[in-house]
Amino acid sequence: MPNTRLFNLVLAIALVIMVGWLLVNGKGLLLPIFTAIISVYILNSCVMALTRLPVVGWLPVWSLRLIVLMVFTACIIGMMLVVSVTVDQLLTVAPTYQQNLESLLARLTTFFGVRTDPTWEEIRAATIGQVDLRGLLAYLLASLTSIGGSIFLVVVYAAFLFGERASFGAKLDAAFPRTQATQTREMIGDINARIGEYLAVKTLINIILGLVSWGILWAMNVDFALFWAVMIGLMNYIPYVGSLIGVAFPVVLSLAQFGAVLPSLLLAALLTSAQMYVGNALEPRMIGRQLNLSPFVVLVALSLWTTLWGIPGAILAIPMTSMITIICAGFPDTRFVAILLAEKVADLPETEKHPV
Repeated sequence: MPNTRLFNLVLAIALVIMVGWLLVNGKGLLLPIFTAIISVYILNSCVMALTRLPVVGWLPVWSLRLIVLMVFTACIIGMMLVVSVTVDQLLTVAPTYQQNLESLLARLTTFFGVRTDPTWEEIRAATIGQVDLRGLLAYLLASLTSIGGSIFLVVVYAAFLFGERASFGAKLDAAFPRTQATQTREMIGDINARIGEYLAVKTLINIILGLVSWGILWAMNVDFALFWAVMIGLMNYIPYVGSLIGVAFPVVLSLAQFGAVLPSLLLAALLTSAQMYVGNALEPRMIGRQLNLSPFVVLVALSLWTTLWGIPGAILAIPMTSMITIICAGFPDTRFVAILLAEKVADLPETEKHPV
């Protein structure tokens, strides 16, 4: 028995290493596939919502799927156009932003009486002189533009997955014995119910947050307001740190744009207020079922997937980790993994109901 356990441990470690190698080296192949799978959950929830509307719900389901897919494609293309155009414009105005930061720092040193010992030249060399704002922006925005090439694959994969979803049940019945097919159906149903509801409502919340943020940015005449609103909405998919990152970037660059502290403080207060309202009032009211993940597991999942796939990995981390939890909970041999990942063990599906 000890030798068997040791052998299983070695196999488990080897499997983790192989999976890690595959995730790192297969990023270009796997990232569009996983993104498309997550997108299909949102699209299917949109179709289900349309079927409940008075007039639109009378249309055939295939036509509703086509409409939702076309809107999804238009939104993805529009977002990529906004990102690509804004990246070029940001790099163009970066020298002006850097001059504004230098002027602001000079005024602050004068205000606080710091003009000698150390001198202004020494302060500038130790602070702004060390920052290449154009290079920093180029590096930060590279992670956004790098996914542009995979957007086409995401749309294509999502279209085919969306179209084949109706026939998936028949494929399960043909591929597995009845008990295994039933178990797989119920497991997939649980994944669909939890993740589909979460992603659909979360997406609606992020759209609302993006619109409110755009109104604030536009009212304060912040450059690239639409781009920052889109980024705030996307970053809000990332738990805990996403809202902080979404607010930090436009506030810091508004400091460079205006060359003054007070407008940036006002912008930070307004954007933070919008984030707090969404996070503390709107989101708990709209999202009924959470994904049953331990807060510590959420942080570890964010760190892991961000290390592997960057910002796209951080956005996809929670849905993918939740899938792993539900799948592991469906089998007796792997249920302990689901228990370790879950926040509430009582909410996990019982394996006894689905014998293999």
